[in-house]
Amino acid sequence: MKISIITSCYNREETIRGAIESVMSQDYPNIEYIIVDGSSTDKSLEVIREMERLSKEDGFKSMHPGFEMKVISEPDGGMYEALNKGIRMATGDIIGLVHSDDFLYSDETVSHIAERFRESHADFLYGDGLFVNHERTDKVVRNWIGGKYRLWKVRHGWLPLHPTCYIRRSVMERKGLYNESYKIAADSDLLFRYLVGGELSVTYLPEYIVRMRMGGLSTDSARRKQMWREDVRMYSSHGMNPVLMKLEKMLWKLPQFIEAKFK
Repeated sequence: MKISIITSCYNREETIRGAIESVMSQDYPNIEYIIVDGSSTDKSLEVIREMERLSKEDGFKSMHPGFEMKVISEPDGGMYEALNKGIRMATGDIIGLVHSDDFLYSDETVSHIAERFRESHADFLYGDGLFVNHERTDKVVRNWIGGKYRLWKVRHGWLPLHPTCYIRRSVMERKGLYNESYKIAADSDLLFRYLVGGELSVTYLPEYIVRMRMGGLSTDSARRKQMWREDVRMYSSHGMNPVLMKLEKMLWKLPQFIEAKFK
């Protein structure tokens, strides 16, 4: 089973190395890693090319013979266009992502994901994640425990944490990729499209998959107005009440902050 992992990057010279290293250190033997850079103007691409060269060295290849890295760098319209490019390039059976600010939780994470897919034959997998301080990544700000999957929760505003989701490529080809007219809410839109109808076989992996630095597209306070406008459009497109869904979404999140405070 080949697993494709996609990272989109634009001007993330301070964090992109950690994201790449977390993928390159995986012990799973069959990984296709696709990095889509949006013509960064800082040193991001230098770091990416350095790591790409490392992935082709004999020492690394002898330890990770099934690892393949693909890199493209060209202007794009934002993260979701970049992710769509990566998905279209992917040849793996399963597709996941690692954002350029984030990193996989352990060197065994992808192996555990693959094992769960083999056991469950599921279409869609999600797990747990940690939101961490941007500088002090050992400091947990929010603890996301996905919990056992229930369709009724999705219909009441709950969604799995996007970077913990791994999906069969055949499902993504059938149900469509990210809607690039959204700049923030395309991940929620995709998850609702995939899950709310109850057609997919979904499995929960009860372990941490990713550490996410706070300050991403949907957690930056400067973008909250745009996020609200997009959420209204997104929820309405799925026949949902935007105000009610936003309220329910906040209620789902509250225990995560409380648990993180005492973690």
